[in-house]
Amino acid sequence: MTAPEALPPATRPAMHPIAVIDFETTGISPGQGARATEVAIVLLEGGRVVDRFQSLMKTGAWIPAFITQLTGITNAMVNAAPEAAGVMQEAARFVGDAPMVAHNAAFDSKFWQAELALAGVAAPHPFACTVLLSRRLYPQAPSHKLGTLVNYHGLPRTGQAHRALADAEMAAELLARMQHDLRQRWGVAEPGHALLMALQRCAKPGIGKLLAQHGKPVVPLTC
Repeated sequence: MTAPEALPPATRPAMHPIAVIDFETTGISPGQGARATEVAIVLLEGGRVVDRFQSLMKTGAWIPAFITQLTGITNAMVNAAPEAAGVMQEAARFVGDAPMVAHNAAFDSKFWQAELALAGVAAPHPFACTVLLSRRLYPQAPSHKLGTLVNYHGLPRTGQAHRALADAEMAAELLARMQHDLRQRWGVAEPGHALLMALQRCAKPGIGKLLAQHGKPVVPLTC
C-alpha cells in the first residue's frame, strides 16, 4: 500500500487537533516505580502536523543499562534535563483540551496520568490507541508494531526509533493514514477522535455497521 496523497486545502475537512504522544521510560509501569525519561507530543490537525513538543526530564530514577541500550538515553542526559514536574506542566499546557492518541495507549496513558499527578495537574484526556485501531482497520498487516506498520504503509521515518519525538511523529503519520483511509474507503467526512474511540471498542463483526453509520462505504473492509 502506498502513502496517502495530500488532499488539497479546499477539500480537506476541518478537524479538531489531536495530540499524539510518546514516552520513553525507565520501565514498563509507573505502578512498579518506573518513571518517564522523555516525552514528545505531536499535534495533528486535518492530517497534518501543526506543532511539536519534546523534552527529556529529570526524575531522579535510575535508567537501567538495557534501557539506555534501547533508547540511547543515559543517566547523565536526564540528570542535566529540566525537572519532570516542570516539563509535564508545560506538556499539559501544550496539549490543552485536545484528545490524545498513542501507539499502545495502555502504556503511554498510564505515564501521562502518573507524571501529571506528581506534577499536580489533572489528566482528563481520553486516549485512542493506534494498535487497537490498526487491528480493526488493517487485520491483514504482518504485525501491529509501529515500525512494521510504518513500513507496511510506506510512511516516512524521521529520527531514531525508541526516541520519543521520532516515535510520536511515526504514530502521527499512521493516524493520518488511518483518517485518510476512513475518508476514502468509507466516505467518513470527519474521522475525529470520538469515532476513533468508538472504533477501537467495536468488535470486528460490527465494524462495517459502525462505519456505515458515519459515511457511505467506498471499498469493503476485510476483517
